[in-house]
Amino acid sequence: MKNMKINHAQKGFTLIELMIVVAIIGILAAIAIPQYQDYIARSQVTRVLGEISAAKTSAEEQLNRGSFPADAGDLGMTSSNLMDGSIPSTITFQSAAGGAGVIIATFGQDASAILNGDVIGIERTTAGSWECVSDVDADYLPSSCTAGTPAVP
Repeated sequence: MKNMKINHAQKGFTLIELMIVVAIIGILAAIAIPQYQDYIARSQVTRVLGEISAAKTSAEEQLNRGSFPADAGDLGMTSSNLMDGSIPSTITFQSAAGGAGVIIATFGQDASAILNGDVIGIERTTAGSWECVSDVDADYLPSSCTAGTPAVP
């Protein structure tokens, strides 16, 4: 009988190797989760701004006809799960102010917790220009928005 060599190769991982992998996953999660939450908040702000900005064309068309829209239905807006009450909370256009007005959306409970209760709005001046104003933290606002609270004329 020949001399047989018995192989005692290691099978599986050692405890220290497993602990290192768990530590690496923990570090990655600690960095990735807050970054992901910030990304979600920024995308939700941009989405709601897009939803209310879509109403600008309808508002301008009605103002050009001498009509002053009073609610989301007048502007043909649909509901959004990110807005409190599913539609913009305030739509005001005034004839005395030359058509100046505002469309304001309040972030609801389906929005990121960072945004809950904050507002974003687009304001129309008497000259017909539109401006985005929001009390959302500046880190989450698109560059086209300025910090502040939208003013109801």
